[in-house]
Amino acid sequence: MGPDQALLYIVATPIGNLADMVPRAIEVLQCADLVAAEDTRHSQRLFSHFNIDTPLMAYHDHSDDKRTNQILQRLEQGQTVALISDAGTPLISDPGYRLVREARERGIRVVPIPGACAFVAALSAAGLPSDRFSFEGFLPAKTGPRERALQELAGDTRTLVFYEAPHRVADTLQAMAEVFGAEREAVIAREVSKAFETFQLLPLGELVSWVRSDSNQQRGEIVLLVRGAERRRDTELDGEAQRVMSLLLAELPPKKAAAIAAEITGVNKKVLYNWSLEQK
Repeated sequence: MGPDQALLYIVATPIGNLADMVPRAIEVLQCADLVAAEDTRHSQRLFSHFNIDTPLMAYHDHSDDKRTNQILQRLEQGQTVALISDAGTPLISDPGYRLVREARERGIRVVPIPGACAFVAALSAAGLPSDRFSFEGFLPAKTGPRERALQELAGDTRTLVFYEAPHRVADTLQAMAEVFGAEREAVIAREVSKAFETFQLLPLGELVSWVRSDSNQQRGEIVLLVRGAERRRDTELDGEAQRVMSLLLAELPPKKAAAIAAEITGVNKKVLYNWSLEQK
């Protein structure tokens, strides 16, 4: 069997409640020749619950090229392989990108099996604008890099979505309050779909205090969502807007640069365009 007959399935699994497993995902995992799992021991509970006895192979962020090639060889032999993460949709802050990319380059068909995704579920119930958002994954763990990352996002008008480790959540919220402002609205979505699911929407300054006052809110799987910055209505160009425009102008004509910079900074694109002309 040639590679045109091989199938690599990207299978979403529940983020907490096993009843959220979709029937198609169960069927794919039962029928596959091999399942590549982030943590094979963790996945055994899922397999036992749904009577899945397909062989498991570990595949995670630290897997080397040898493991990737082993999976690709199975696919090129015509076998069906399913990729799963510990929970949710693979490749969303989880391993899998290298395998999917290489599979496509070899002409292997990659098929997604949609299902649970923690940040999408949290966004749907958070009560913050969801027409435009940016998923940022995990912020840097160290204070300096984390603050710099937040500074870069301070003017973003989209709802910002993050994952965070429970032992860092209070410090991260404190950093957000300092960079974004204590009045900026934010939501902590904790243990989504699980028994102790919690959603709390408060200004960042109040949300920090709320989390610090209750150690239970510093446990489990956490999604943080922050309302985007207000769109700028003034005509002044601050240092950040100038920096963004300067970078874009190095590669793009003024009109295109102004349009993109307006989306990033919230500054009126006409103001940005006129500024670019003044630089000439």
